[in-house]
Amino acid sequence: MTIPHEVRSYPFEMSERLMLDPLYSELRATESVCRVSLPFGEDGWLVTRFEYARVVLADPRFSRAASVDRDEPRLGRHQHNVGITTMDPPHHTRLRGLAAKALTARRVEELRLKTRETAQRLVEDLVRHDPPVDLVEHFALPFPIAVICELMGVPPEDRGRLRSWAEVILSTTGASPEEVGRQRLAMHDYLTELVARRRREPTDDLLGAMVLARDGEDRLTDDEMVLLAGAILTAGHETIATQIPNFVYVLLTTPRLIDRVRAAPDLLESTVEELMRSVPLTTVLAARYALEDVRLGDVVIRAGDPVVVSLASANMDEEVFCGASEIDPGRKHNPHLGFGHGSHHCIGAQLARMELQVALETLLRRLPGLRLGVEEDALEWKSGMLVRGLRSLPVGW
Repeated sequence: MTIPHEVRSYPFEMSERLMLDPLYSELRATESVCRVSLPFGEDGWLVTRFEYARVVLADPRFSRAASVDRDEPRLGRHQHNVGITTMDPPHHTRLRGLAAKALTARRVEELRLKTRETAQRLVEDLVRHDPPVDLVEHFALPFPIAVICELMGVPPEDRGRLRSWAEVILSTTGASPEEVGRQRLAMHDYLTELVARRRREPTDDLLGAMVLARDGEDRLTDDEMVLLAGAILTAGHETIATQIPNFVYVLLTTPRLIDRVRAAPDLLESTVEELMRSVPLTTVLAARYALEDVRLGDVVIRAGDPVVVSLASANMDEEVFCGASEIDPGRKHNPHLGFGHGSHHCIGAQLARMELQVALETLLRRLPGLRLGVEEDALEWKSGMLVRGLRSLPVGW
């Protein structure tokens, strides 16, 4: 006899700021695969443990492409079911492999000096204002869009439009489906023209490298380059723009942590990794659909069932991360899922790491007295977006 599962409303009631609801810890221990109902779409399964999260994200028995024809469980009214994020291997593998030939670790490192210059310029502009100054508006928002546009060769005069397109496209409740569609089309048309220019006039930026990327006789089509460029722009802008103030907030409200990093700058890289693990960015990943029956612990996921993964909960799994609730920049073993896992592991992970390292390095070095500019209870937090974070972060120095 099949025992019916309780269907919980999800997401759970949010704890204050960036804290996770205590129910996640309880579920990891007692019901790590449970039934949930999201605000939109069909009911599905929620995975909260690290072990099962890795299975769902990497096992080919779970499909993203199957979501295209389903009313997938989601937070917003409209489905984000276009582009490379809804592809499965081998098509996804082909596109990712060709893109990786252009977005190399060497290219990212070559951009580090320019990224430092951008960060320093923004901080110098920031300190010309009387504190408190909003770190989000004056640093966190313009910084990643400048870096990504530099990487892709987007002219400076067009960067404001790309930023506004990205913010609307990633909205869950703040924009209508019609508005999201209009902004997505506008960005698509712009990137189509940019790619066409690269065909006519080759450059040494990322889009120029994507034009030249080859695997034997295979290469990216114009449409594929537009899809990839759009994904890099939207995801790369919003996630970094959100995590910079999130990370700074955590540092400024954890004196022992910021003191340790200031005293040992060589811990900066490991601090970024630990903050990627411990700071919850997304509430839930896009659904994967089981292509056949799959057992996860005591639960059998039936073929056709959608599964959503909480990366934030998996990254707090005490069986994997000793002292998971503590932020430890000296953590030796840190296989976090902050950039995802499996075939859809963030293709821009090295770029994101570099940007976050440079941002924190510049802020802590140039502003040694950096502090919150308002009482902590007065801070404003985002709503209606796919990511969790601060709407503004007034700071002083």
